[in-house]
Amino acid sequence: MQPIESTETILIVDDNPHNLEVLSETLLDAGLDVAVATSGESALRQMEYNVPSLILLDVMMAGMDGFEMCQRLKANPATQDIPVLFMTALTDSVDKVKGFNLGAVDYITKPFQQEEVLARVRTHLKLRSLAKHLEDKVIERTAELSKSLYELQQTQLQLVQSEKMSTLGQLVAGVAHEINNPVGFLAGNLGPAREYVQDLFRLLALYQQKYPNPDPAIQTEIEVIDLDYLRDDLPQLLNSMELGIERVRSISTSLRTFSRTDKDYKVNFDLHEGINSTILILKHRLKANEQRPEIQIVKAYGQLPRVKCFPGQLNQVFMNILANAIDAIEEQNQSRSFQEISADPNVITIKTELNEDDSAALIRIADNGAGIPEAIQPHIFDYSFTTKAVGQGTGLGLAIAHQIVTEKHSGTLTVTSSPGQGTEFVVRLPLAEAEPQPASEPNADSALKTAFPRAAATVGGSGDGAL
Repeated sequence: MQPIESTETILIVDDNPHNLEVLSETLLDAGLDVAVATSGESALRQMEYNVPSLILLDVMMAGMDGFEMCQRLKANPATQDIPVLFMTALTDSVDKVKGFNLGAVDYITKPFQQEEVLARVRTHLKLRSLAKHLEDKVIERTAELSKSLYELQQTQLQLVQSEKMSTLGQLVAGVAHEINNPVGFLAGNLGPAREYVQDLFRLLALYQQKYPNPDPAIQTEIEVIDLDYLRDDLPQLLNSMELGIERVRSISTSLRTFSRTDKDYKVNFDLHEGINSTILILKHRLKANEQRPEIQIVKAYGQLPRVKCFPGQLNQVFMNILANAIDAIEEQNQSRSFQEISADPNVITIKTELNEDDSAALIRIADNGAGIPEAIQPHIFDYSFTTKAVGQGTGLGLAIAHQIVTEKHSGTLTVTSSPGQGTEFVVRLPLAEAEPQPASEPNADSALKTAFPRAAATVGGSGDGAL
């Protein structure tokens, strides 16, 4: 008799001691480990701490018969895959069909033939081993395919991200460049124009001093043009023009900040500048229209150091989150009238702060829009997942944002949302490589406030405000 080289355990369940002895000797001589049980109940208890590789199960036993035990085995996830070979003296095909229907894999007919028993045991142990090997290979291959799919998705996200930022960056940088030329021309000529006006005013004053009684026609023209008012107002007009030029310069600076091209290494960056430049790009979507009032941007900026990062990529994160917030607000507004929105205004709140141990910068972007249903919240960062209609979204925006924050900056991007109450995204960026920000460094908002003090309350900046 050729031994079976295996350490697998065969459980024999039979209430006949003679059958147990014969089968045990046969299997032990073949090199198999053997466990025995004299009832279905004791066999089930035994399997709670020692699960066999195969079960030889007698059909006709006192108490729990083999059919009932087999049914219980197949109902338990821990034992349902164990091959069961029924042992019976019955030749009725109905009983065999019943056993197969319950999940048995084979029958051994009493009285036993040793070679037959060993052949069947060998066959089903081998089949079980092959099935386990196949299962392992399927799991391994599935894992490999999942990894390949994930890497492919990440590569596609990077390509999409690079292409979008490249296209948008070139467009915005081109606009900023075109703005700079006429702005430089105006700024360069405004100073001389102011001097020329002052020269003309001095000449006019000298003329009036030397000729206090002008010709009636000249006097009439002086009254028509209101010369005294003109003298007071023209310098103010020139000052307003200078403020306007500074405003355009500030916009150009913000455009360049948003569209800056990332290097191969991280650089220190003022996150507030990135947020402000992103808001500027989206300003056309925030303005009031026939359907709703203006969407307010409320800023609550804390004291953040300059963060070592890829600025262009983080600007895209801010762009994707803010654009989604606007979309959520627009979705909610579809069921509200202009008056209802005015009574409960659309607001996007941006708050920046350090975490409790000052190890990371937190950027919180919250809206009071439609919110995200709880069932889909776990999927919003998934590749190509979108709730928008066909043609209105690719499902890549938040996936790209998540990749940038987590993989490129070792941070986290989380979301909290309640349907009908709004959504908050929290970007966490570690400060391990951060550098303190000079207190005297100006930013885009401070330039705007200096140029337009009357609008300072609506522009926002370091502190609370609205745009």
